[in-house]
Amino acid sequence: MSVIRKASLQVNTDLNALVQVLTWFDQFHHPPLSEQVWLQCQLILAEGFTNAVRHAHRNLPPDTIIEIESALFFQYLEIKIWDYGQPFDLAAFVNSLPPEIDQNAEGGRGLHLMRKMADELSYIRTGHDRNCLLLVKRYKMAEKSC
Repeated sequence: MSVIRKASLQVNTDLNALVQVLTWFDQFHHPPLSEQVWLQCQLILAEGFTNAVRHAHRNLPPDTIIEIESALFFQYLEIKIWDYGQPFDLAAFVNSLPPEIDQNAEGGRGLHLMRKMADELSYIRTGHDRNCLLLVKRYKMAEKSC
């Protein structure tokens, strides 16, 4: 598959870096992504990043790096977020979540949103003691007029 645009970013483990992450992601805010798909991807990215800070890096120093990469292809957008947290079985956890979002729950709403909006969602252990959250959002290209 041919890449339209690809970019990466490294930030410290800091919720305040979310502004930097979202500003960096603005470069993907153009066709072929529709406004709706881009907003969904922005929300997916924000939830994935905040989960890395709040959960994966909970007990790690603030200067621990979170790496983010996004790649836009002709039919989908891919977001990868690497962290240094402990291994975690995301699939089992997501499958254990109730089908509806509990508005009073302490957590889990972000995973519900990611599961609902992303077409693919996985979290795997990679080399160098890192984990990779992979989020894929498919979209259809607008047909050109004659």
